Amino acid sequence: MVDSTVNFARASPMNDEQHGAVLQTYFGTSSPCWRLSFDSNALELAAVRGPANVSVVLTGPQAGKIRALTGVTSHLVLDVSLFGEALQLNLVGKKINSVEWAGTASAYDDTVSVARDLVHGLSFAEQIVSEVNSMVAVIDRNGLIQRFNRKCEEFSGMKEEDVVGKSGLELFMSAEQGQASGSNISAFFDSGKPYEVERYLNTVNGPRLFLFRNKFVRSGSGVDEQFLICAGTDITEERNAKNRLLELANTDSLTGLPNRNAIHEKIANAITAAGENRPGILFLDLDNFKKVNDHYGHVVGDQLIRDVSQVIKSCLSEGDTLARLGGDEFVVLMEKATTALLEEKAQLILNCLRAPFNLGLMEVYTGCSIGVAIYPEHGDGLESLIRSADTAMYVAKDAGKGTYRMFSQEMNKKVAEYVWLDTNLRKALEEQQLELYYQPLVHADTGALHGVEALIRWNSPERGMIMPLDFIRYAEESGMIGPLGRWVMQAAATQAARWKAKGLNIRIAINVSARQLCDTDVVKHFTHALRTTGLHPCMLDIELTESCFMEDEAATREIIKQFRHLGAQVHLDDFGTGYSSLSQLARIPLDAIKLDRSFIKSIDTDTKSQALVRSMVAIARELRYAVVAEGVETHAEAEFLKEVGVDYVQGFLHSTPLSAEQFELWLAEKRKLRLIA
Repeated sequence: MVDSTVNFARASPMNDEQHGAVLQTYFGTSSPCWRLSFDSNALELAAVRGPANVSVVLTGPQAGKIRALTGVTSHLVLDVSLFGEALQLNLVGKKINSVEWAGTASAYDDTVSVARDLVHGLSFAEQIVSEVNSMVAVIDRNGLIQRFNRKCEEFSGMKEEDVVGKSGLELFMSAEQGQASGSNISAFFDSGKPYEVERYLNTVNGPRLFLFRNKFVRSGSGVDEQFLICAGTDITEERNAKNRLLELANTDSLTGLPNRNAIHEKIANAITAAGENRPGILFLDLDNFKKVNDHYGHVVGDQLIRDVSQVIKSCLSEGDTLARLGGDEFVVLMEKATTALLEEKAQLILNCLRAPFNLGLMEVYTGCSIGVAIYPEHGDGLESLIRSADTAMYVAKDAGKGTYRMFSQEMNKKVAEYVWLDTNLRKALEEQQLELYYQPLVHADTGALHGVEALIRWNSPERGMIMPLDFIRYAEESGMIGPLGRWVMQAAATQAARWKAKGLNIRIAINVSARQLCDTDVVKHFTHALRTTGLHPCMLDIELTESCFMEDEAATREIIKQFRHLGAQVHLDDFGTGYSSLSQLARIPLDAIKLDRSFIKSIDTDTKSQALVRSMVAIARELRYAVVAEGVETHAEAEFLKEVGVDYVQGFLHSTPLSAEQFELWLAEKRKLRLIA
């Protein structure tokens, strides 16, 4: 490779024809190729693209002019010295990549070569613009189309020659969107900054959404003008898919209502924008839905949920929003609420849900319980407001269901108590903090011991002795009654076995709740307790309440038969306070009924209670059931009960509930007194 330098002092002048002759002499062509790298100021010249024949050293400013070229074919003039000859070169070229620039060179006066090379470069660029897989249009400050590539033609169904000079805003946008874009275009031109925008355009396939990446350029010759290059991509399907995913993420698939995510966002936005308004919510939970779902199946349950959602929706006013949180829980948002409006809406929904739902050949009833909360009195944010409404809903359920309750701060105490119970009752089971106490049942006529009822106590390290009234209800609501009931069975069987080993054949009655009977393994757990303690014959009895027969009488009767087959006696506890009929009582295979203490209190003087007890004893006699009276506290009460034929009595008159050790002492003392007598 031959080196040459820029040296105007030594260069001898040439005419225009000689400039071209020099290039022809050294390169065999009047348009040799040139190349400049990023790390050298040597301009390489060659007859064809490839290794350089000649290298011309440029000044820093000259090399800088070349490196200022972009990827668009451009033209510049350089004065160089080639083999001692001053030469003025036309360079046509562009930036090839990040490290080199290249093109063709010609003599200054060789306008034909310059034009040819420019046309070649620009034709290539024109072809790229025309064939690129994006819409490319060039518009002026007035929104008039200057360039319209082939992709634009495909989408619009119009040819470039038919649209050039016309307003793209009027041709391809709605009047409203065209007006909005037209009002912004001057500001965009004034800023001159590139920007992105989404626009719906009218195409041969109807309105389509495009993402445009827009950039401003200035004209390269003639009048200095500014143009906007708009490169657009059709994002309609992408946006539809995104919207569909967003819809799925925020819509309940069963009812088509907004789901938990959507309503949480809407409530949060309502709180943020509240101002003078007071957003309020109704938290609804269907009553007895689980029973319908379990009994008739999920298909019927799903249809009930859909029908309920339509009924609730029919109760709402314009602007109210109904959402399904999941399961059988719904939320109503009123963005402009008052306590009176919320209570009125809650009562309206309750009234509408009292009517039966026709599901095929079935008629199903389901009400709901509603908790009401309003911002900011009951919560200053999303979580606190929903929590308050949820708490109020549970209070409504506790009040008997089918009603509503407005949140109050006193309700938080119950929530705090439930949180404490949830944590500590589990610990109580794990850490052996539970204990059984035993209250004797004695023969009404002789006072001799018949058996005992096991009553659970909780020795809390934090609160001391806790009575069952304070935690059994929570255990049933939370599902803890299952493991708690299994513990009672095991503990009672263990104690009965210990007493049997001491020669004390004492029957122990344990309470089994309706929730426990829903567990199909309840008899299996009972059998396991008998087997692991070696308690044979069975010395455990079962006490059930009348509510146990409300769920599924046939299933309950079958479970009772299984208990009795294992050797257990079955007692109907709190008799007279439930809803069982006399015909139902005759169908149930019982061993005894226990008269509730509400009938026993002051029975020696209360004539109405006396008549009721006489009737219940007579019925029990006809059905061959033994009769136990609970809550006996005075000798007068005990005497009357003995006279009317009650078999056994239980109450403070004879003994309070006792620990196992205390009971053994009580029994020893009682036997001692009987021997003395």
